[in-house]
Amino acid sequence: MAVTMAEITKLRALTSAGLMDCKKALAETNGDIEAAVEILRKKGQAVAAKREDRQAAEGCVIAKNDGGFAAVLALNCETDFVAKNAGFVELTNKILDAAIANRVANLDALKALEIDGRTVADLVVEETGKTGEKTEISAYEVIEAPSTTSYTHFGNKLATIVGFNLENVDYQAGRNVAMQVASMNPLAVDRASVPASVLESEKAIAIEKTKDEQVRKAVEAALKKAGLNPNHFDSEDHIESNMAKGWISEEEAAKGRAIMAEVSEQKRANLPAAMIENIANGRVNKFCKESCLMEQEFINDAKLTIGQYLESVAKGLVATAFKRVNLNQD
Repeated sequence: MAVTMAEITKLRALTSAGLMDCKKALAETNGDIEAAVEILRKKGQAVAAKREDRQAAEGCVIAKNDGGFAAVLALNCETDFVAKNAGFVELTNKILDAAIANRVANLDALKALEIDGRTVADLVVEETGKTGEKTEISAYEVIEAPSTTSYTHFGNKLATIVGFNLENVDYQAGRNVAMQVASMNPLAVDRASVPASVLESEKAIAIEKTKDEQVRKAVEAALKKAGLNPNHFDSEDHIESNMAKGWISEEEAAKGRAIMAEVSEQKRANLPAAMIENIANGRVNKFCKESCLMEQEFINDAKLTIGQYLESVAKGLVATAFKRVNLNQD
């Protein structure tokens, strides 16, 4: 039977598929709209299967919040062209709005959530059929707290959500903290939230770095005392290169090597443990100030930490959690 433009238009409105795809599906089903929808859905699944080995590195990241619930969603595709398409952005918003309205707790629950009679998982597959690109949800993060805030950076590639311990947090204050998370990419909300393994690793690195610095200072001092330029002896390759250039003689190279070996061994065997510990602790403290949200310098006022800024907004106010999703490399 002949397919009318009205039927094609109706099917296109239901599925957003291409005109020719709609026409073929209707012709195949003798004008049965529901059957045609199923065919187009199956086509979307077939396209999705073919795209399994493709990398969906582009996409749309959006964050929203409603009272004590906030969520950030990343819907991925293969090209920035599709990611910026109004329909793709609209689908991301549609899924996120439904997730927030239903207080969806995790990605599995989100995929099973129904929107207009179709699951989110089906909608994502159908989007692959529409765009011809692999489409997938790469991230879905939520926070529940007395109050929350959200921030979506221009371009929809980076978004953050933050939770606070008090209700009715000032909108601009909350947004400022969410922007801080976007800009400074903290590791944890506070020092207590940093995994013990991370702190132990940082401490170990700080101790070794401090020991190496103390040894290097002693070696440099000994080389200078012997009339040798420490810059000519900073590595074995550099020593060989400087000899080839005629900047140091073989005798000077041998003398420098002997000094380096002797002084390094002596200094490393007699490093003051208390001093090393104190310097290492200072480095770990610096790491926490740079990596913990509440201890970071506030990007809008370097005289304040985020903790001090929040205290100035409301007594006792602190951030309790944050999530950050970024499609681009930090």
